[in-house]
Amino acid sequence: MNNSTLNSATQLVGRVMMSFIFIMAGISKIGAYAGTQGYMESVGVPGILLPAVILLEVAGGLAILLGWQTRIAAFLLAGFSIVSAVIFHANFADQMQMILFMKNIAIAGGLLFLVAGVTHSWSIDGKQSNKA
Repeated sequence: MNNSTLNSATQLVGRVMMSFIFIMAGISKIGAYAGTQGYMESVGVPGILLPAVILLEVAGGLAILLGWQTRIAAFLLAGFSIVSAVIFHANFADQMQMILFMKNIAIAGGLLFLVAGVTHSWSIDGKQSNKA
């Protein structure tokens, strides 16, 4: 396996791993819609935003998975991760909330690498840039 193939495979696996948390979170919110909406409202976030959250998580996750509009999707999901950390996980007196806060920040950091990174050859973005 040459370096180019190894890099492409590693980038693909990384995109799969990064996307999985958002796709699964969005799908789980559909199954627990009322509970998620209630939780959002309990911390002061209007429950009417839940469809937008689900759309962002599922569509953004799929975009990263497929490597389509990767930089835009990663930028939006990074911002979402940071905002979610601040709103939902800023209670540092609770160790679990502190861990979840740090997880969200780390995910945002990884997503910013996708924003700044090169176009991946095993992606829709990569295929489109090769045609240009």
